[in-house]
Amino acid sequence: MALRCVLAVLAIAGITLADPETVTKLKVEVVSTPEGCTEKSKNGDMLTMHYTGTLDDGHKFDSSFDRDQPFTFQLGVGQVIKGWDEGLVDMCVGEKRKLTIPSSLGYGERGAGNVIPPHATLHFEVELINIGDSPPTTNVFKEIDADADNMLSREEVSDYLKKQMVPPDGGEISEDVKQMLESHDKLVEEIFQHEDKDKNGFISHEEFSGPKHDEL
Repeated sequence: MALRCVLAVLAIAGITLADPETVTKLKVEVVSTPEGCTEKSKNGDMLTMHYTGTLDDGHKFDSSFDRDQPFTFQLGVGQVIKGWDEGLVDMCVGEKRKLTIPSSLGYGERGAGNVIPPHATLHFEVELINIGDSPPTTNVFKEIDADADNMLSREEVSDYLKKQMVPPDGGEISEDVKQMLESHDKLVEEIFQHEDKDKNGFISHEEFSGPKHDEL
């Protein structure tokens, strides 16, 4: 779960820079569909998914199946990488798909720490477990901005990422998350390189590209 949270944070922050040499189209292969599908996923829906993610060489970097814990997120609002937002539309509950995601729709030329290398094509086997209604939008900026000064410092972003990585109940940390912790400073710098537009060492509310408004 911790690894998934960190990858989601990077997706929210927009760490998906295109690599023009390897950009290809998103490939979506429908493996199986249930009979009598009455509802299909659309932007704004809350989706609960099981998934396994691998690299071109077959290395598995994350899997909800291994944890027996599906992942829930809102489709089409930037909570996940673009390849998921685009590849999981019009999906039925119980449907299984294979996604081949070019780096331009994944983690781009920077990758994600030591887990996903730069320019990586990502392969996902996914299964839709449930479609739910849209929840109130989470104000991620407010969650990170510990001192409420409307500016995000490196320390605040660092603390937020660590909270996402380390299980609150003191549970065991997976090897993938350990790798992310080892490259923690690099992840913070990647976020600042993308988000700190004026390069003053802080990410302002205006600069921040993730969710930053409370639900009215």
